[in-house]
Amino acid sequence: MARQSRHNATDDNGPPAVVAGEAAAAAVDVAPTSATPDMRAAAFFDIDNTVVRGASLFHLARGLASRKFFTATDVAAFAWKQAKYRVGGREDVDDIASAIDAALSFVAGHTVDEVTQLGDEIFDERIEGKLYAGTIALARGHLSQGQRVWLVSAAPVEVAALIARKLGLTGALGTVSEVLGGVYTGRLVGAPLHGPAKAEAVRALAEREGLDLAQCAAYSDSSNDIPLLSLVGQPVAINPDAKLRRHARAMGWQVFDYRTGRKAARIGVPAAVVSGAAIGITAGVLSSKRKR
Repeated sequence: MARQSRHNATDDNGPPAVVAGEAAAAAVDVAPTSATPDMRAAAFFDIDNTVVRGASLFHLARGLASRKFFTATDVAAFAWKQAKYRVGGREDVDDIASAIDAALSFVAGHTVDEVTQLGDEIFDERIEGKLYAGTIALARGHLSQGQRVWLVSAAPVEVAALIARKLGLTGALGTVSEVLGGVYTGRLVGAPLHGPAKAEAVRALAEREGLDLAQCAAYSDSSNDIPLLSLVGQPVAINPDAKLRRHARAMGWQVFDYRTGRKAARIGVPAAVVSGAAIGITAGVLSSKRKR
């Protein structure tokens, strides 16, 4: 999974969201689909509270805490942010920024291979049971039609790609960190893949892959992803926050809410599914440094 970054985080190549989006599209790996391919249509899924209940980082942090990688104070801070996220039903931009900054400060100097080894076992322990079966069913529906399916997340691209692979999806778009010689420098390429940057990433990927965005679908829980949802012909709100729910109703978008479990599709989820291993890698980076 290690990738030598061809980007310099200090280059001024345009607005941060555009740079982040283009970097994410350039970094994505594409897996082949087994069905008769539909090369013009695709689907894009947010991760936190769309594919996974709550914030993946918190679940991973608990797994790392059990391995003595975090202090009680660290876990309490994660728990507070998780509580706000679950009760408020929305992402706090400041919390996202602080989490990414913290991850970058700890990942510097570590190899990509080193920090990606922690994901699988923690996912099996903490994340597998927190997947939204209804969302997984939607993703599988697109795959069965021969459409490619990508995750789109503010998580590091290595993390998001791991989750996508474990879920059997096509690939993932995520925040791109600068990597030199297989080692994280602690700097980003552009900005975190959040809000408008997600739309820029999908737009760049669509151009690269020859997708017709009017035939594509996108799924998210957050009003921060309205730019992404507005970009495609089939926008869908999953477990939406209040602002996204109002916007979706006004626009006539589909809304699915799996938080009660009543509407969730009952399907089997492979034990290898890794929908939170993504953050496990980010948190793994944190853990490696703290352990030192």
